[in-house]
Amino acid sequence: VQLQAFGGGLVQAGGSVRLSCEASIRSFGSHVMGWFRQAPGKEREFVAGISRTGSSTTYADSVKDRFTISRDNAKNTVYLQMNSLKPDDTSVYYCATDFQFTSVIFTNPEDYEYWGQGTQVTVSS
Repeated sequence: VQLQAFGGGLVQAGGSVRLSCEASIRSFGSHVMGWFRQAPGKEREFVAGISRTGSSTTYADSVKDRFTISRDNAKNTVYLQMNSLKPDDTSVYYCATDFQFTSVIFTNPEDYEYWGQGTQVTVSS
């Protein structure tokens, strides 16, 4: 199983960035996907999660109404659209899968089995 995240970069506060994560999982549509982030000196934190079909999503309070997670199971890809970015959003962003055949969207990083390499998002003020 391999996950590869794309799309990070430098953006001004108030701007937008779209992250993509491609997964080499034959059963991609059978697994919950999540996005996490980790800033220097901080623990990895949940950002957003999406159910297997995309019908259900969960967000951290800090990103609710600004970020949108979505997925395209035909392309084995999950996305994170980030709008109204703030300097506090600066982090390395990781995609992950719990690789379980459930519909529960876990928010604890320990419940996710496979991780992408991370992509840096830097928001300047």
